[in-house]
Amino acid sequence: MAKTRQQKESTLERLTDGIKNSKSIVFANFQGLTVSQTDDLRSKCKEEGVKCLISKKTLIKKAAANAGLEIDSEVFKGGVAVFFGTNDEVAPAQIVSKFAKNFEIVKVFGGVLEGKYIEAMQVNALAKLPGKQQLYAQLVGTINDPISGFVNVLAGNLRSVVNVLNAIKDSKSEA
Repeated sequence: MAKTRQQKESTLERLTDGIKNSKSIVFANFQGLTVSQTDDLRSKCKEEGVKCLISKKTLIKKAAANAGLEIDSEVFKGGVAVFFGTNDEVAPAQIVSKFAKNFEIVKVFGGVLEGKYIEAMQVNALAKLPGKQQLYAQLVGTINDPISGFVNVLAGNLRSVVNVLNAIKDSKSEA
């Protein structure tokens, strides 16, 4: 069923806001997925705080122009799903890439990072980077390593003293 003008304007407004307010965007083909597969993809996006919007190429091109971004919509083949990453720059690329591994139908067309269009190959490279939460965990681990090493050194000295005292006790109890 064809969309009304009001529905198209609403979609255009949501796309424009998404493009303006996102840290990263991924464009991918979704046609050929079943409803349950599409729902699964949307639920994974929701878990990671990624917004997913399906639209026509012409609306995406207009929204990009409204946001001050130039996108070649000729790259897009078939229906286009737009994934907006507002919290984590890597999350949309990771979700779409993982989903594309399971379903060959899903193809990444490209994306936007830091206000510039990037090719599908660059999106796939971005997907291989660790996410924000994983980077935080690595940072905390790196900060914690010297502290735990220092504690182990101090505990080692105490263990040595205890071992010496036990050896003295054992030698006196034998005599």
